[in-house]
Amino acid sequence: MADTGKVDQPYTPPPLWYKDAIVYQIHVRTFYDSNGDGVGDFQGLIQKLDYIQNLGVTAIWLLPFYPSPLKDDGYDISDYNSIHPSYGTLDDFRAFLQEAHRRGLHVITEAVVNHTSDQHPWFQESRSSKDNPRRNWYVWSDTDDRYRGVRIIFVDTELSNWSWDPVSKAYYWHRFFSHQPDLNFDNPEVCEAVWNILKFWMEMGVDGMRLDAVPYLVEREGTSCENLPETHEILKFLRKRVDEYFPNRMLLAEANQWPSDVRPYFGEGDECHMAFHFPLMPRMFMGIQLEDRKPIVDILQQTPAIPDMCQWAIFLRNHDELTLEMVTDEERDYMYDSYAKDSSMRINVGIRRRLAPLLDNDRRKIELMNGLLMSLSGTPIVYYGDEIGMGDNIYLGDRKGVRTPMQWSGGWTGGFSLADPERLYSPVVSNIMYCPQAVNVISEQRSAHSLLSWMKLLIRTRRKVKAFGSGTTEFLHPENHRVLAYVRKLGSETILVVNNLSASAQAVEIDLRKFRGAIPVEMSGGSIFPRIGELPYLLTLGPYQFFWFRLRRI
Repeated sequence: MADTGKVDQPYTPPPLWYKDAIVYQIHVRTFYDSNGDGVGDFQGLIQKLDYIQNLGVTAIWLLPFYPSPLKDDGYDISDYNSIHPSYGTLDDFRAFLQEAHRRGLHVITEAVVNHTSDQHPWFQESRSSKDNPRRNWYVWSDTDDRYRGVRIIFVDTELSNWSWDPVSKAYYWHRFFSHQPDLNFDNPEVCEAVWNILKFWMEMGVDGMRLDAVPYLVEREGTSCENLPETHEILKFLRKRVDEYFPNRMLLAEANQWPSDVRPYFGEGDECHMAFHFPLMPRMFMGIQLEDRKPIVDILQQTPAIPDMCQWAIFLRNHDELTLEMVTDEERDYMYDSYAKDSSMRINVGIRRRLAPLLDNDRRKIELMNGLLMSLSGTPIVYYGDEIGMGDNIYLGDRKGVRTPMQWSGGWTGGFSLADPERLYSPVVSNIMYCPQAVNVISEQRSAHSLLSWMKLLIRTRRKVKAFGSGTTEFLHPENHRVLAYVRKLGSETILVVNNLSASAQAVEIDLRKFRGAIPVEMSGGSIFPRIGELPYLLTLGPYQFFWFRLRRI
């Protein structure tokens, strides 16, 4: 792996910015259309940056915006160093990046490095001849019986991880769709090419990059072809280069694995800075459905410690299905029965629904889940539109139903575009409960009691607490299993969080003797609660109610 030479990089984000970040996830095509062609674009995103800033988040994560056939909504990339023409130009991206940074917003983009589109010039060269210099950039075989037993991820669409290429007269390996051939990371030239992708965007000023599908980079016979030691050597190589040339930039691992299997992706602080905590998300939904803290506490107690400079990324929903890969068969059946009785709601090994419909549009449940998201250990990610309670369309196919246009107003296109509704890249949600006339930004901005206004307050409150981003977590164990309580602590800052996971009012006694003498101050309104003494501390909570208390010593 030859050195590429040090680059001049005037822009440097602050150290560890990602640990206290609140991330807002956006798909450029879904957010705002500035030119009336029915597709969101970077100029439209620039126009909406004030909205994002006022929401209170501190970082933006963008889904792929590169040239692509769009067979997988941009995750099938045909050119890593440009912008899909529907979204604008590189100059438009630079302008967006400058405007985001001017507002104090960090930018995270996608590095889809496990695979490319089959339309990428690399693959076209690779398939053209067995003697082509790029032949070994992909994983080829004369038979489809190698790596037997490796699981198929997209079980709804793919029958094998191998596909026959009629041009090359050979099979190529793919862990996802057949139009997304996997790169061959045993080839040092591929590793250098991936480094050059990171370098290109970080030179431009991108603060962090999400590494898509990192567990699957390397294949070895007789293994699951996941989480292999060679994968971690590749990540160490990339991290070393990033640290040397681009201080304080961040690499985020997308590894949908058990916590013990994800832990190595942090290395000893020398691989990825962050990784998603996939198993936590379904167990948060299980917790409120069962009215029991056990699923949440159990998975977090199974989560190993990570280096101080590292961080988990946690979320309620995102652009993909609510994945149920990292649950037991019994838990998966329970989740399907509870949240996806209609088979149209299911895809692969998961549920294709947005947050509000999953929670029956129950404002109390939505608030509780966001309260958990903002107070549990990790960097929270809010999916665009969930802050206003947007719905979905499970009949659009694949995962398109959770990627519908952002609803800015009550117009026919939800204020997303001036184009005719028929011209939009996707129809807006028309369900009477979630259509733009019922759910939109403008109407919620006018009400101090809307979900949007409440989310702004929650985010604003969360940003005042350093312990939420970097502090320790101690779970408390009251007898009432419907109540989830924990203490977040950093230095002299101590925060008590108490959540009622039940649909009915609950009383709870909590052993807080170690904090005796402290006065709990409720953080959203500043109300003072009785001083903590020797006796168990008694609280009553309404259905799905939660409290954040700052424990103040006088």
